[in-house]
Order: sequence, then structure tokens, then C-alpha cells
Amino acid sequence: MALSKTEFRKTLKERRAALDPELRRIMDGNIRDAVLKSDEWKRAKVVFAYLSFGDEVGTRMLIKAGLEAGKTVAIPRVVGERQMAWYRIESMAELTTPGVLEKSKYGIDEPREVPERLVDVAAACAEVGPENAVALVPGLAFDANGYRIGYGGGFYDVFLADFPGVSLGLCRRAFYLTELPFADEHDLPVTRVVTG
Repeated sequence: MALSKTEFRKTLKERRAALDPELRRIMDGNIRDAVLKSDEWKRAKVVFAYLSFGDEVGTRMLIKAGLEAGKTVAIPRVVGERQMAWYRIESMAELTTPGVLEKSKYGIDEPREVPERLVDVAAACAEVGPENAVALVPGLAFDANGYRIGYGGGFYDVFLADFPGVSLGLCRRAFYLTELPFADEHDLPVTRVVTG
């Protein structure tokens, strides 16, 4: 009997949680290195990065590298149904400074609403050129065509529909599939999947 999309997500989460921590660390390091060596990253002036949570592919070292390279780095905040707003961060210290981040209803650290740090995605991409704007995209699994299984909230589906820049899906090799079983007309592929 075929799994439903909900059951498939649950299976992927269980497999991800069961990964050996050392193996996970190695794979995440390989993904980080591949991103840092990529032309997309080297070219990027603006990076829209998710703040990794739980068992997700780690992004803090990429955020650090982006800040150190003088790139504008923004992280998301949920602001409505399937909607995210992006806020610029200035340093890694902000990620551990009390009061800079707050927990969302999903238990994820998000930036507070500070108007002067709000990054208008379309305007930022237009200013630097879409080829110089990179989004790091999370997912439970990706396939060879760039399609992903997310968490079911639809936030990145909406974001990717309007994002004119380059999107990089971060995926551990064990979750990189030839084809996903649940393709849907609303799904949009990332520009490229980076595996490790």
C-alpha cells in the first residue's frame, strides 16, 4: 500500500532523526563546503538563509561565512498564512543574544519585527541583480529535478513562486531521491540541490 504524503513526511522525519550524529555532522560539512565553493555563493551579494532547527541541515556556518564575506544575510519570520518576511542580521552574536530572536508558534527561532532590518525580497534582488541573490531552502527530501518535500506549511512554495534569484536546496545524500512520489502542480523546483 502506498504511503500518503503525510505518512511519507513522517517516515522522512523519523529517518532523519535516526541518522548517526557524526554522519550528520560530516554530511552537513560537505554541504557547507559545496555551497561555499559554488559560483552561486561566490557571486551572491544577498543571502536569504533559514535558521536551521532540530535535525535540519545546519546553516549557521553558512550564515557566518556570508556575514564574514560582507554579504547581506536575512532570515525569515512567519507573518501570516504561508507568508514570511525577511530580516537582516548583522552578526552571529545576534543569534544568541537575548531579545534579538523569539520563538515562533512552531518553536523555531525567528527575528523580531524590527522595521529598519526588514529586507524587501523583490527590491533587494532588483538592486543586486537576481543572479546575485541566493536563497538556502530547507526540505525533508529533494529529487534530481529540484522538487522538494517540505513540512507541509507551504511557506517556501509561496516564497519560491515570487523569488527571482537562485535557490539552493540543502539536502543530505540519504534524502536525495531520483524522483519524489508526490509531485503537485503548485510545487516549484529549486535552482539546484546541494548534497553532501
